[in-house]
Amino acid sequence: MHPAMSTSEIFLIAMLIIFAAPYLVWRLFRTEYFAPLVVVQIIGGIILGPGILGAVFPDYYAFVFSKPVVGALNGVAWWAVMLFVWVAGVELDLKQAWRFRGETGVTAGLALLVPLILGSLAALVMLRFGGWIGARGAPWQVVLGIGMACAVTALPILVLFMEKLEILRQPLGQRILRYASLDDVAIWGVLALILLDWNRVGRQAGFLIAFAVASFLMRKLMARIPEKDRWYIGLIWLAACGFAADWAGLHFMVGAFLSGAVLDSRWFDRKQMDFFRNHILLAIMPVFFLSTGLRTQWNVGGLAVFGAAALLLAASVAGKLGGVHLAGKILKWEKGEASIIGWLLQTKALIMIIFANILLDKQIITQETFTALLLMAVGSTMLTIPLVTPKLKRLASLASRDF
Repeated sequence: MHPAMSTSEIFLIAMLIIFAAPYLVWRLFRTEYFAPLVVVQIIGGIILGPGILGAVFPDYYAFVFSKPVVGALNGVAWWAVMLFVWVAGVELDLKQAWRFRGETGVTAGLALLVPLILGSLAALVMLRFGGWIGARGAPWQVVLGIGMACAVTALPILVLFMEKLEILRQPLGQRILRYASLDDVAIWGVLALILLDWNRVGRQAGFLIAFAVASFLMRKLMARIPEKDRWYIGLIWLAACGFAADWAGLHFMVGAFLSGAVLDSRWFDRKQMDFFRNHILLAIMPVFFLSTGLRTQWNVGGLAVFGAAALLLAASVAGKLGGVHLAGKILKWEKGEASIIGWLLQTKALIMIIFANILLDKQIITQETFTALLLMAVGSTMLTIPLVTPKLKRLASLASRDF
């Protein structure tokens, strides 16, 4: 640390870099079409991390990202991502999915299962070589975790993309949200299975029982209090569930999602919820992206990491498109419909990165595996808008057509 600067001053230098660098790249190079600001921020985190600029300019890295500064940034990042996952849970609308359960179940099931299988096969190929299994990971956990990472759809990013494409509130957008919502539930269910600790199974079972009782009481309370109080009580509930889930060994992100999922979105004004989510993305999520970038490593070799990322990207995209096209054949969709839905559902970014962060925290995967997954998520997300936009223009009537 520079003797003339305090930790708080260096922390603010880091914050200046975190917010200014990605914004300038996004605005000056006009990347919005293929890389929205959120994607540029994720890439910025990778570049600013130890694997790239940290390796080229080690003095810069040691000065700006000293242990006290990284500790402060991690605290902000933890709370940011908990808030974001909580909002995703609140906005989960399973009632609509149940209303159209036949069509939704077929599409969501195949859109999840096919990339999960291909991603798991890709993981088996990776495990033939060393460096991909974490210190506390079993092969089945790594295979299932990587497979699920290839299958996941980033629901919050999907919402942002569909807003940009002006289809979010149209029938097509609402259908896609139903498919993604069911997959979102499956993601957290698979994560809970991966994190199941037989040495703490009693504690985890106790958490789930206590959570069920507390959720019943929380729903009764939320239905009876004014909306302005629901926001504050909701945040208290979020912190409590995050702590309880982490104490039980399930990770605080599982608690964050569950704390939102048991609340009804109708208890919160939609516009305020949209503002809240967008303000989280604006004000504090960039810190999470940077802290994610700080965890990237290339110790097994840059070519190996990029090769693994390419393999996972191919499995992810082919699996998602293949699963959705199969659903389209079963449900007799219009020509071109499955392609649009498949490309939108293969959007990764935030939720997959959060998922991979948890696997890394639990030492199930290595930092090299995490880096490959992160690169796959960025590549997957950057493909979406450029490929969907021309398809939507050719099938303009599809967006407003009811199923």
